[in-house]
Amino acid sequence: MKLTPREREVITLVAEGFADKEIANRLNMSPRTVQTHLNTVINKLSARNRTNAAALFIKKKFQRKKI
Repeated sequence: MKLTPREREVITLVAEGFADKEIANRLNMSPRTVQTHLNTVINKLSARNRTNAAALFIKKKFQRKKI
């Protein structure tokens, strides 16, 4: 399942180590909205948690660049 552009922005910032409040400030949204996007990403990637989602996202992104 594809991620929306906003979901990609959120998971990229999670992968860079930002907290929900920091992501919310950077993207002009509430921390709750960040959590909602992140939960959607976790479900779409069948991840166990935010760290696993970030790792899976980076792995998939890297694999696409190799082709």
